[in-house]
Amino acid sequence: MFRLTHYLKMLEAPATPRTAGQHAARVATHGPAMTGPVVIWNLIRRCNLTCLHCYSISGDVDFPGELNHQQVLTTLSDLKTFGVPVLILSGGEPLLRRDIFEISARAKELGFFLCLSTNGTLIDDWMADRIAAVGYDYVGISIDGLKETHDVVRRKEGAFDQSLAALRRLRDRDVKVGVRFTMTQDNERHLEPLIDLCEAEGFPKFYLSHLVYAGRGNKNRGRDSEWAATRRAMDIVIARGLAALKAGRDLEIVTGNNDADAVYLLHYARAHYSGRAEALERALIRWGGNASGVNVANIDNLGNVHPDTMWWHHTLGNVKERPFSEIWQDTTDPVFAGLKQRPRAVKGRCGACAHLAICGGNTRIRAFQMTGDAFAEDPGCYLTDEEIGLAVSQPRITVQPFRGVRHEASV
Repeated sequence: MFRLTHYLKMLEAPATPRTAGQHAARVATHGPAMTGPVVIWNLIRRCNLTCLHCYSISGDVDFPGELNHQQVLTTLSDLKTFGVPVLILSGGEPLLRRDIFEISARAKELGFFLCLSTNGTLIDDWMADRIAAVGYDYVGISIDGLKETHDVVRRKEGAFDQSLAALRRLRDRDVKVGVRFTMTQDNERHLEPLIDLCEAEGFPKFYLSHLVYAGRGNKNRGRDSEWAATRRAMDIVIARGLAALKAGRDLEIVTGNNDADAVYLLHYARAHYSGRAEALERALIRWGGNASGVNVANIDNLGNVHPDTMWWHHTLGNVKERPFSEIWQDTTDPVFAGLKQRPRAVKGRCGACAHLAICGGNTRIRAFQMTGDAFAEDPGCYLTDEEIGLAVSQPRITVQPFRGVRHEASV
């Protein structure tokens, strides 16, 4: 995840260097630096929807072999001991798991920064009260466009109204909520209206997710936006993020699944904030880009551990057989070892890129789905050869854009 607003703040009001006393105060308040990865945990694969871009290919059926309650609790304790700071509970639809609130209460008791990822369609007043009582630090709900388009993507009439109502219910109960938007060529025109919606409704976070070729997202990868559309989207979120900052509005914008976004922002800073671009570049290098297999991990519903949620084809081990902490430190798997390597041994345009230290080679799963090689160039990189510092132009892996029906819609 690329915290766009965080870096825009550096451009608008650069932070002063922290003193030793300030650093000590931060550790006292927030604890030591992260030691384990952020863990996204698909507790259940069952879902009441069958969304077009679902990476887990979920359905409204029970999937055998899922972790039982005690196995989940045992793994929670191991994650805490290992230093995992953030836990994101996902699915399927996690609210379909009968013990979701017991698991969540235990996670909060252990001190995780706890997030819930849901489609929102099951959140009525009773469910909203239960969610608020747990004290989740953040609840993300996906909105894939305005009403008609969202319902088509989610394959359920009325899904947009239900998800929007869920966001409002949680907001009214002082739960921090955010809208997640996965952009394709079908819905790219809804990007700015959805940011408008967040500001009008007081939803404090907006997450622009680029399409990843995994699960049904891989089957529908022809719908991935063309590079020009992705650049337009970045221009929009940068402009909207800056406007919110200057106006003092409470809106955080983040992007995900395309680490080239950081390099795009750097070029923007060089053009518009030249005096601050060097400091931004240093901060982006410290961030380091794609974190799959390094600072991000996934546990699926069966207990299999993956480098992140889009890597379900590649399993590193299973928490039923050995602890997550042991699996995550075992680099005998060559792909896993390659993900952890810095710099990664990526090829093509990625390997020749002058900004590899910033993006980390971008999203490896797209490269794998297109070529069978997890370390080939990422075909989702929308930057020009000039922008990535190539002296000689190289051929590119391309993805044909979707040319099907566009669904008109309005709120």
